[in-house]
Amino acid sequence: MTVRMTLVAAARSSALLAERFDDDRPLDQAGWYEVQLAAHALVPLSAAELRYCAPTARSRATGDALGYAPLVQLALRDCDMGRWRGLTLAEVTAREPAAVDAWLADPRSAPHGGEPLLAFIARIGGWLDTRPAEDCRSIVAVAEPAVVRAALVYALKAPPSSYWNVDVRPLSTVTLTGQAGRWSLCVETAA
Repeated sequence: MTVRMTLVAAARSSALLAERFDDDRPLDQAGWYEVQLAAHALVPLSAAELRYCAPTARSRATGDALGYAPLVQLALRDCDMGRWRGLTLAEVTAREPAAVDAWLADPRSAPHGGEPLLAFIARIGGWLDTRPAEDCRSIVAVAEPAVVRAALVYALKAPPSSYWNVDVRPLSTVTLTGQAGRWSLCVETAA
């Protein structure tokens, strides 16, 4: 049976340049406002048979604000950034420029002491592949933009380096259809 998986990127908790690695801050005022503006388009997704969210505060708040009453999935957590957790990319680049270069160039590296990009993509792909296809046809999951990027790379069987070329904006959606190991990107027309 084919599953329809819609991934919703969590609303923002900070300005883009203030985003921090492995951040767990709640939605900021702008994030709440954006949820209200996008609600008309996203609330219908609450009809999904299964509704999930990442364990972050902003993912849970986004899912709750949209009426999803989502079940927290630990496997949907953001990439473990080790000692870089809580820092911005600019801060890490100023302190450890060679480590940042290695991290960006090699998906198997983890100079921060956390999770390599390759392992992160595999973890998110493993979660996708274990969704129950027999009992349901539609799933919605609210997660961090990094999780949505990792899911796309996995589903499309794209090289890990393509992760850096996917831009996922807060409250954007991506729909995948398929089943374990056989996912397709579903691009829909405006109604």
